[in-house]
Amino acid sequence: MNNNHSRSFLFFLASFYFPSILSLCYNGQLTMAALPATLNTNSRWIVDENERRVKLACTNWVSHLQPVVAEGLSKQPLDSISKKIRSMGFNCVRLTWPLFLATNDTLASITVRKSFQSLGLLESISGIQANNPSLLDLPLIEALKAVVSNLGENDVMVILDNHLSKPGWCCSNFDDNGFFGDKYFHPQLWIKGLTKMASIFNGSTSVVGMSLRNELRGPKQNVNNWYKYMQQGAEAVHAANPNILVILSGLNFDADLSFLAKQPVNLTFTGKLVCEVHLYAFTNSHDWENGNVNQVCGNVMNNWMRRAGFLLEQGVAPLFLSEFGMDQRGTDVNDNRYFNCMMGVAAELDLDWAL
Repeated sequence: MNNNHSRSFLFFLASFYFPSILSLCYNGQLTMAALPATLNTNSRWIVDENERRVKLACTNWVSHLQPVVAEGLSKQPLDSISKKIRSMGFNCVRLTWPLFLATNDTLASITVRKSFQSLGLLESISGIQANNPSLLDLPLIEALKAVVSNLGENDVMVILDNHLSKPGWCCSNFDDNGFFGDKYFHPQLWIKGLTKMASIFNGSTSVVGMSLRNELRGPKQNVNNWYKYMQQGAEAVHAANPNILVILSGLNFDADLSFLAKQPVNLTFTGKLVCEVHLYAFTNSHDWENGNVNQVCGNVMNNWMRRAGFLLEQGVAPLFLSEFGMDQRGTDVNDNRYFNCMMGVAAELDLDWAL
């Protein structure tokens, strides 16, 4: 959701400044000598080809903004970033991408240099020239492939997340990217883009999953169309790339999967479905700051269990906490109190997660 620009740093840079998350949520399944050949699901667990649990411990990396280039490549070499992610104990990256990268050949073919030039970001061009010169004149789609490949070379799994359609900041209820039928969210174009991206990375040793759409939202959202189109999207991705996990997000900025309690999704394939959910302090306004912390923690998490956590008890599919985080300057009381509660619950429930 990330309603203000300062939170853009929390997707990726959080991993460098707050390593304690790893010790709090760590268990033996985080350590891997190499990437698994493929991931599957077994009840609420994600497992490898030998049915051994693989716990996702991910960081988010933004590549859906206007330049359509993974952030930070003007600051550090790609290989250094990938190695830093892995050395801190993260075993995967949730890498975001805009739909138009897969459906607009003109956009996909623009070079990294020209993309930044068109936005007047000349300082970033100089930075990429210094740190990642081999990427500067690649088409945008090839730059994405290079990031995915390098992460894999450093034993970091990749989950491709279709964050929105039109490149830009995400998200609001009225950005025309929120739900099927919005100006920039045509269902059939979306399915076409998912199919193409799944096909591009069919055979990749890096990509282990695809998240079909980030934070469905807005005035048009409804359960019937969620089932209709999310099932179509899931089938399309699986047909194009049957090896990867297919990850479904909920409604209301991916805070609500409660409708699945009464009606599970109906798919032709098994062993690949994962559901994802998000939780930030601002989901509950300023309750953490203004209320009794223990009571707020109990109330928020009980409500979260009703909206999403029940999937863990049902054992129908794994539940992936694919976005959570805080203002790490320590000055936001709401964030500080929420995060302590969230960390305790994530550890107790042994969640797969992405910071």
